[in-house]
Amino acid sequence: MEDSLLQNWEKKSAEHLKLYKNYLNRANKNAVLKALPDLHEEAFSKIDCLQCGNCCKGYSPRFKTPDIKRIAKHLKMKDGDLINNYLRVDEEGDYVMRSTPCSFLGADNYCSIYEVRPSDCERFPYTDEDVILKRPNITLKNATFCPAVYYVLEKLMEQK
Repeated sequence: MEDSLLQNWEKKSAEHLKLYKNYLNRANKNAVLKALPDLHEEAFSKIDCLQCGNCCKGYSPRFKTPDIKRIAKHLKMKDGDLINNYLRVDEEGDYVMRSTPCSFLGADNYCSIYEVRPSDCERFPYTDEDVILKRPNITLKNATFCPAVYYVLEKLMEQK
C-alpha cells in the first residue's frame, strides 16, 4: 500500500464515516455506477488483500444453500456436517461462520477454499457493484475494516 491516501486509512476512515454517509445519501447514482469499475481496479492495483485479511479475520460472509453444497462437496463432507462443524445461524437467520477468524483462513491470509468460497466472499468488498449505494450501512461498516472500500469512497468524494 504505497499510495499516500492509504496511509493511516483506518483512522481517516473512522473520522470520515459521517462524510461517507452524507455522500452515499446524496450521490448521483449513475455517476457513481459509471466510476466504480475503474475505481475498483485502481484500488486493487494498490491494495493486496493477502497483506490485510481483515474481512476474514473479523467478519463472516453469509453462506447460502448453493455455497454450503459447493463447499461441502469440495471438502468431501455432507452439507449437515459442514453446517454443524463450521456454521451457526445469526440474528438475521443466515448461516455464518461459527467463529472468527474464518476457519478456512490460513496464517498467510490465503483461503483454503478460495476456488469454492461463498458468493459473499467472491463479491466482497462490493466496490464494483451497486451494493455500495443500495446498502449504505454495509458500505459504511466495510469502510471501517477494508482499505479498498475506504479508497473507493475517498476517490468518489473527490469527484463530486
